[in-house]
Order: sequence, then structure tokens, then C-alpha cells
Amino acid sequence: MKQLTIAIALIGILVSCKNTSENKKDTDDSATVENNMVDSVKTNYVPIDSDEALIAASLMAAPAESRDGCKVIGYNMAGDFVTLREGDNEFIVLADNPKQSGFNAACYHKSLEPFMARGRELRAEGKTGPEIFDIREEEAKSGKLDMGKPGSTLHIYYGESDQYNPETNEVQGAHYRYVVYLPFATAESTGLPEKPVGPNHPWIMNPGTHRAHIMISPLPDKK
Repeated sequence: MKQLTIAIALIGILVSCKNTSENKKDTDDSATVENNMVDSVKTNYVPIDSDEALIAASLMAAPAESRDGCKVIGYNMAGDFVTLREGDNEFIVLADNPKQSGFNAACYHKSLEPFMARGRELRAEGKTGPEIFDIREEEAKSGKLDMGKPGSTLHIYYGESDQYNPETNEVQGAHYRYVVYLPFATAESTGLPEKPVGPNHPWIMNPGTHRAHIMISPLPDKK
């Protein structure tokens, strides 16, 4: 009788192990199918090869709620610097230059346009970066150059790719960086460090000059 009881117990254990193994297999198969489905859904990135695509991708530099009213300027696909689209709100978008590698678009408050336009003018004259800095520094100190409203912002959308998703207008692998202009501000006047002390931490760049600004570099979106 005792042997019969042991035999029945062993049969029960074997059946239980078999069912557990089959259930695990079912779970593993289900996970494999789901993973395969995720892998098969790939973003359709395509080259930015038209003015329309250039405008759409560059507008990603602007705050989402303001994109419909932004003025867009910059080089078109033919290589001419033009107004790509008129706007009626407080932002101007400087489109990516399609003749340069990677992607770099900017959106800034319209009060910064004299400062930005002066930089483009001097660059077109062949001035170097340091020369442009010195010229605008002198002009800003003398009052000749309008530096815009203190606290005016610049939004930058940049990356190494020149391809975008036509469904979302997002550029492959692009990131954001933000600048808040405070001409002639210093670490002492703002309480900010002169270099970043950690990820996402604001700091002040070019302190004490016309180009003094708060830098904010958000961590990349991991989605």
C-alpha cells in the first residue's frame, strides 16, 4: 500500500512538471512573437529633400504650441537665404542649412533678430567667430546693437542625421538645447555656475559679455 502511494505521488509530480514546462513554453513563444512584432515596426526616416520637408523638420525647434505661427528663414534647397514662410507670433525659426552635414535648426524670440542678423551679416563678410564676437561686443556696449529683451530664449534642435520622419517631422536622433540671453550677466548676478555641475543643470556661458546666456541641455529622450 505504501509503495502504491509513493507511485501515485511520483506520477503527480511528473504531470505537474510537464504542465509547468508547457506553460513556460507558451509564455516564451508569446514573448518572442511580441518582440518580433516590435522589431518589425521601424520608423520610416527619409532624406530632407524639399523646402516643405526642411520647414517641417526645422519647426521642431520651436515650442509645439507655437509652431503654426512661426516665421521661418534660412537657406532653401537651392542654396538661397530666403524667408521660407511668413509668421505672426513671437518666434523666428532659422532653418537647417541643407548644404551642411547633420541637422541644426534654431528658434529664437523675435527681439533677438538684430543680434542674429548682425552675426549673419558679419559672417557673410568673411569675419571669423572671434572677430564677430568682438565687433558685436563693442556695438552692444555702445548701444548701437540691440540685444533684445533680457531673458529672450533660443531653442536649438540638432543632431548628426539629415533624415526625418515625415509622419512626426522628428529628425533621427536629434536633441534639444536651450539658451536664455542675459547680456552682461555674471555668475554673481545670477547665482549660476560658469560650467555645468551635472546633467540637465543650468549654467552661465560668456559671463560679463554681451553674449552672456544661461545654457540648459536636457538629457536625450530614450524613447
